Amino acid sequence: MPLTATTPARTPAAVPDRRHLAARLAQVRAHSLALAAHLSPEDMGLQSMPDASPAKWHLAHTTWFFETVVLAAHARAYRPVDARWLPLFNSYYEALGPRHPRPQRGLLSRPSAVEVLDYRRRVDEALTAFIHEADADTLAAAAPLLELGWNHEQQHQELLLTDVLHAFSLNPLLPAVLGTPAAAPADPPAAEGQWLHPGRIVEIGHGGGSFAFDNETPRHAALLQPHALDRALVTNADYWRFMQDGGYRRAGLWLSEGWAQVQAQGWQAPLYWRLGAGGAPEAEFGLHGLQPWRGSAPVRHISFFEAAAYAEWAGARLPTEFEWEAAAAGAPQGEGSFFGQAWQWTRSSYDPYPGFRPLPGAVGEYNGKFMVGQVVLRGSSLATPPGHARASYRNFFPPGMRWQFCGLRLARDL
Repeated sequence: MPLTATTPARTPAAVPDRRHLAARLAQVRAHSLALAAHLSPEDMGLQSMPDASPAKWHLAHTTWFFETVVLAAHARAYRPVDARWLPLFNSYYEALGPRHPRPQRGLLSRPSAVEVLDYRRRVDEALTAFIHEADADTLAAAAPLLELGWNHEQQHQELLLTDVLHAFSLNPLLPAVLGTPAAAPADPPAAEGQWLHPGRIVEIGHGGGSFAFDNETPRHAALLQPHALDRALVTNADYWRFMQDGGYRRAGLWLSEGWAQVQAQGWQAPLYWRLGAGGAPEAEFGLHGLQPWRGSAPVRHISFFEAAAYAEWAGARLPTEFEWEAAAAGAPQGEGSFFGQAWQWTRSSYDPYPGFRPLPGAVGEYNGKFMVGQVVLRGSSLATPPGHARASYRNFFPPGMRWQFCGLRLARDL
């Protein structure tokens, strides 16, 4: 079955820069190894819940993606490193064959971590040779898939960190995901005030000219009503006031499904907060290990339900993804903590844009088939690889998810 990428196909005349492709690929692939460098083989095999995957699996799956989508489809005479591994590292691509059950990825003690690293090395060597040796037309056809592949790998770099973080949070030793425990980076100065939007038709979605995932398109018009959007993210101190005011005990603040989660899961605070004897927050677990609780830090690791309950308590609401994008696209670069601190829940369901159609081939399964039962998050987090985020980027998760670096900012109607 033909494979197509999420970026426009290049014409045969537009031969990609081989050096650039090889360098960018090597850079992203090396970053994945750097993130896992502090992990032991035992660490790399941990799967702490069905929604998470072992670090070893992330390293293997991103390699499988390049091997299957690029090399097997475009490199003549290429043969898989080990055909038995293909079902083990397929995530959800029905068109690419059978898959090992997701909740059982932690049972894959074989191939070993050493074998997975060797698998990466051998596929990287084959990719480099393909980039430099393929004829111009073949490389032009494969280049969008290479670009999709390294953007896909960047997504898994963040997942690798957050999945290991969840596993380490269950270890009484509370090891640091990034190696030796160290002070967490300082919080950026909190922005003050609001952006006021008078309401008008705005253009939403990726405008072309660079890479985008298919769910960011087509670009289309959206009508915004007059509203205000806070410049600052909600902080730990803000959220603590919500807790002190009985936020987790007042059913009237919660959506019905969210209140059921509170009762069933016993939620009392964000996921990685550590509360003292009197119920006050004392510490927070993160990538740098257990750290003193900081009121100035953006609140993170809360579900959509918690974000919506907080907004109700604050007399506000969550922004729509279109309000968020309009503000992020129009704000001066670096203003407003849009990026690099926490993914921000919106009040938008993860639905297709007008005119969206899944792409033909296996990569058509990348985003479209998940457009039900999910909520859109915007921005990026402190675990997102540099350069991966943009104003049109649409992240999405189920509303009860808490293990990602998810927070919120508030909006209000005018």
